[in-house]
Amino acid sequence: MAGRNGKKTVGSLVLSLGVCVVAAGVIYVFVPHDDSKETPVKRVDYRVELLSARRAASYPVAAPEGLAKSWKPTSVRYDGEGNEAWHLGFLDPDGQYVAVEQSTDKPTRFIDEASQGAEETSHAQSINGEKWQRYKGEKYDALVLKQKNATTVVTGTAGFDGLTKMAESLKMERDTSA
Repeated sequence: MAGRNGKKTVGSLVLSLGVCVVAAGVIYVFVPHDDSKETPVKRVDYRVELLSARRAASYPVAAPEGLAKSWKPTSVRYDGEGNEAWHLGFLDPDGQYVAVEQSTDKPTRFIDEASQGAEETSHAQSINGEKWQRYKGEKYDALVLKQKNATTVVTGTAGFDGLTKMAESLKMERDTSA
């Protein structure tokens, strides 16, 4: 008698599970949903992190001035430990990614990491009186400025026109008032 009740219980469980799966499938098919819309990237305010980085870093920290409102800041971080890494990410007016990266790390290692493996080209360009070297990559292109205390990399998917606009807008400052 006990064995027969156990079979009923297992059979009922399987039947119930089947009904639930069918119901979920019907709901999924008939309830409207739009998977094509991406969650919009939120604009971040980087002013506090910028001020903190400019006080803490041993080099002049770069941030844009005068960019159009259509350039959307999306990420910011400063890691004062080790290599004093500064990161400021943007979406340009066309939705392409552009990042400003700075560090006191060994230039070759830092450039490779920041540019996602882009290779140095023979082309350099002058921006605001400084020589920026072009790097070309499968994922990101980059403009690189090697200075005495740090390396600055402007990198992303925006192409060299977008990267140049960002590099032209950069103001490099250090707050020594602390």
